[in-house]
Amino acid sequence: SETMRSMSEDARNLSLYLLTCPHNTIAGVFRLPDGYVCDDMQWTVERVLKAFEETVSKGFANRCETTKWVWINKHIEWNKPENPNQRKSAVKIALSVPDQCCWKQAFMLDCAELIGIEVKQSNNPLPTVTKPEAVTEAETEISIRKKTSQPSKPELKMLIDLGVDELIAKDWLTVRKAKRAPLTETVLNELKLEAGKAGITVAEAVLICAKKSWQGFNAGWKWQDALPERSEVKRPFDMQEFLKAHT
Repeated sequence: SETMRSMSEDARNLSLYLLTCPHNTIAGVFRLPDGYVCDDMQWTVERVLKAFEETVSKGFANRCETTKWVWINKHIEWNKPENPNQRKSAVKIALSVPDQCCWKQAFMLDCAELIGIEVKQSNNPLPTVTKPEAVTEAETEISIRKKTSQPSKPELKMLIDLGVDELIAKDWLTVRKAKRAPLTETVLNELKLEAGKAGITVAEAVLICAKKSWQGFNAGWKWQDALPERSEVKRPFDMQEFLKAHT
């Protein structure tokens, strides 16, 4: 595909690794800490992070930096379960993705029907997802977040409240929408954490993501070239502060 052809050699190798590694599952979602990749590929952590950065930005996969879970975006489309036992296994794995995972909501909404999970819409803000009878004998329900066009607190307002310029916020939300990644409180908390590690503000982190078409921000990625040099802000002379400091 054009996506794969546009990738660097490392990103292509990582994509093939994700498809064929022993950690992958029938559902195309699995936990993959950096150390696993370093050991299997014999790469440094920096090389792994850089390859993941490109793989995610190209839309081949999603990765949650908090939980280290990976989702190969079109895995289910390419490898649909062929029988009840495979569907049962895929459902079990899908339901094991932790709620803290930043892409879980998008995964459930995109792939539930493909693996046989029925999403029941209701007035309840937390709709239920049930396993179909063809997959399991017992009726089991779990709660997932309901997909709505307008979250309880609009995504744009959440970013503006954090000091992000409105136009930059809109640009980043467009990037995330293209990657089918809704903005949640978990994503924002992860963004704040990574921005703090990098010693920059949340607004600067969003600016970087918008410029580089990144779904999220990681302090270990190469982001410095996207941030304009900071200029020293001169504060007005305060006589009281001057006297306090010199007496």
